[in-house]
Amino acid sequence: MTPLPLPDAFADLSPFAGWALEREAERYAKRLASTMDELQAFYDAAFPRLAAITAYLDQGPLTELSPEATHLLWLSYSLVNVSFPVEVWRQARVPDSGAARMDQVVEPAI
Repeated sequence: MTPLPLPDAFADLSPFAGWALEREAERYAKRLASTMDELQAFYDAAFPRLAAITAYLDQGPLTELSPEATHLLWLSYSLVNVSFPVEVWRQARVPDSGAARMDQVVEPAI
């Protein structure tokens, strides 16, 4: 799968564009399939840019984002998804969660 383009102002995050995933289940699956080194690298690159990402996305209504800005929004959702594993648990899975599987994740109906 080709990584989705990000706004030019965030070209430095292009190596992590594979984290720009629309669905929560996709973000969770990627987290589980990633090593801690991969999670840490993404976190270390994106977290310092979070204020800039937020300011960029706050320029207008989320319903009017360009495709590139939408990908940046999805990437920021993935950053939230990896923050606890990096900052607290030091593992991709929720501690003591047993054999939780992706086929048990249910997307909410919209």
